[in-house]
Amino acid sequence: MAESLTYAASGVDIDKANRFISAIRKIAQQTPRSGVMGDIGGFGGLFSLNVEGMERPVLVSSTDGVGTKLKIAFMMKKHDTIGIDLVAMCINDIAVQGAKPLFFLDYLSMGKLETEIATEIIKGIADGCNKAGCALIGGETAEMPGLYQQDEYDLAGFAIGIVDNSKIVDGSEIGVGDKLIGISSSGLHSNGYSLVRKICFEILKLEIDSHVPELGKTIGEELLIPTKIYSKIIHSILQCNSILGLSHITGGGLIDNIARIIPKACNIVLNRGSWEVPPIFDFLQQTGKISDAEMMRTFNTGIGLVAVASAHGVQDILERLGAMNEKAFVVGEIIERKTTNSKIEWV
Repeated sequence: MAESLTYAASGVDIDKANRFISAIRKIAQQTPRSGVMGDIGGFGGLFSLNVEGMERPVLVSSTDGVGTKLKIAFMMKKHDTIGIDLVAMCINDIAVQGAKPLFFLDYLSMGKLETEIATEIIKGIADGCNKAGCALIGGETAEMPGLYQQDEYDLAGFAIGIVDNSKIVDGSEIGVGDKLIGISSSGLHSNGYSLVRKICFEILKLEIDSHVPELGKTIGEELLIPTKIYSKIIHSILQCNSILGLSHITGGGLIDNIARIIPKACNIVLNRGSWEVPPIFDFLQQTGKISDAEMMRTFNTGIGLVAVASAHGVQDILERLGAMNEKAFVVGEIIERKTTNSKIEWV
């Protein structure tokens, strides 16, 4: 009689998955926040809304991944920071609308559940949640034999925040004379990595542990620097009451992302050389022979968040950011719309 087949024999180990859930329950418990109900392991994460002080509470949601930056984690065999990137890419998108993060969910898919790697990933997600001020209340871990190479995986994240309807930051009040304040990035963040990998590993033939003098570290160390999480920074500067718009600088760079929040009657003037550009961007531009226009649309070039503020409030915002040890620069201003195909002008 033929031996009875099992799910485990096909590559999916349910018992291992259950043990993993028990292990990550303790990690999730390290991201406490008022409103969390229950524990990891149920069919859904429970969260009780506290809307005290809000007249018309609005939930704000976002979902994102990490993109091909995952390839760098695979090459480095380092998985404890990629979860920070995942949280950042989702949380920053809701924070720029004025929302306070409430909770986060993750989706982790692997060919075969490697408990040690998966645990490191979840630790990074929990670290990101703590930096953002939200709770990790659930997620999904899927084994998909044959879909991924050994030790490879994919990640997706889901963030929920809350804001009073009257305090949504939507850019609608932006007008001529308002100033653009750029807040520094931590590096590449999580955008442009397909081009980065082509330059570094196909054109330059670098190894992941190659030391790059211009960067003062190995290329792998530079490329794996986590994305900055801006939610607490945003919450602080919103207290100044002069913020009119906020833009998270992701794919599309400064050019596309700032334009998304500017009214049709306005144009943007950006001042070249008004902010510090980290060495990684000059390194990529020179070695990859990338045009200025392509750089600005592909990478954040050192600015991960842009705040549009009334001119009278700029100094207060800069002082508040300085007290938080954040590098910030006045990078441009809003002018009257001109007959041009682009909302961005450079001076």
